[in-house]
Amino acid sequence: MPRFAYAAIDATGTSIEGVTKASTVGEARAHLLDNNLYPVKIEEKKGMLQFELTKEKVKKKELMQFTRQCAVFVKAGIPLTEALEIIGDETTDVALQRCLAAMVEDLRNGGTLSGSAAKHPEAFPNYYVGILGSAELTGKLDETMENLAEYLERELETRSKVVSALSYPGVVMVLAVFTVAVLAGYVLPQFKPLFAELNAKLPFATRALLFVADLFTVLWYIPFSVVLALVAWNMWLFKTAKGKRVKDRLILKLPIINGIVEYAILERFCRILGAMVKAGVPLPDAMRTTTEAVSNTVFYERLVEAQTEILEGGGFAKPLARTELFPGAARQMFKVGEETGTLDQQLSMASIYFDRELESRIKRFTTMFEPLMIVLVGLVVGFVAVALVQAMYGVLDNMKQQN
Repeated sequence: MPRFAYAAIDATGTSIEGVTKASTVGEARAHLLDNNLYPVKIEEKKGMLQFELTKEKVKKKELMQFTRQCAVFVKAGIPLTEALEIIGDETTDVALQRCLAAMVEDLRNGGTLSGSAAKHPEAFPNYYVGILGSAELTGKLDETMENLAEYLERELETRSKVVSALSYPGVVMVLAVFTVAVLAGYVLPQFKPLFAELNAKLPFATRALLFVADLFTVLWYIPFSVVLALVAWNMWLFKTAKGKRVKDRLILKLPIINGIVEYAILERFCRILGAMVKAGVPLPDAMRTTTEAVSNTVFYERLVEAQTEILEGGGFAKPLARTELFPGAARQMFKVGEETGTLDQQLSMASIYFDRELESRIKRFTTMFEPLMIVLVGLVVGFVAVALVQAMYGVLDNMKQQN
């Protein structure tokens, strides 16, 4: 059971420090209150062998739920420290519990909500902290947090659409490879001694499958080396700056998939930037934070160029149009928003446009890809079946000739 170090005040006003065992922070707090101790600080106490190389990230879904709950508490007039304590006690996410406990301590020491959130990048992205800071200045914290919760919810929905669209092909390919591996690596080798004994003349398809079977048995070091090379290549693609640039360029050149990835990035860019502008964040700061949130290096480099031009007084719509990342409809929305002072509304409309277009592209992709994958799997399984049948006919013909 986890152990929690605490600092509390008893009924006489004396400060007391100690350690208690509990399943959660909320249970530890309740235990202290039952003993007439008012908790001032509670944090999980780690053993000598417990350590973290990197802080555990808070899931987007947990952050969305926290934001929505916090907005309700703030709107109801509940103090922030009390609201964070209640949410921290109720949440099951350990990483979020730790963040909220530290934030409560910062707030009691005179810190601000945005300042304490900025100390926990594992939970709160840069744009989130920037929006909180502007909300504190304008006094619209409840309204801003409601908008943030809605944004996070839409981002989760968009990510779910993209993942579901791209995961289906992967599952089908894995099943196809597994089927071929079982047939070629287990079923066909069972007949190999029979073929050798009868000195049967095997067709090309059967010989090819037998070679595949040998790759998994006699020549195992070849697929093993290929797997190691693929793992090293993936590590290079995802862990190095040059590899990420190559990966991002390759993704944007893949037919059909590139359109899904592009519109997912543009939807997120417009939604974050619109939320920050609506919260009162200055456009240069909002642009910088939003650009940093872009994961694709190709988009990031072009948006950095646009950001520099915006800082030099080049306006907003023209620098973004020169990146050639945005379609004509979005460029027109940016132009209207800049000229009429309704940039936040136009960015929101652009994000809705990209979201609908993204959903349409995903449906088109799945509609076209499903029958193609079925045909591909059918061809693979059919090839294996034909190879087995041809081999058996070859054996029978050989037996007839011998007789």
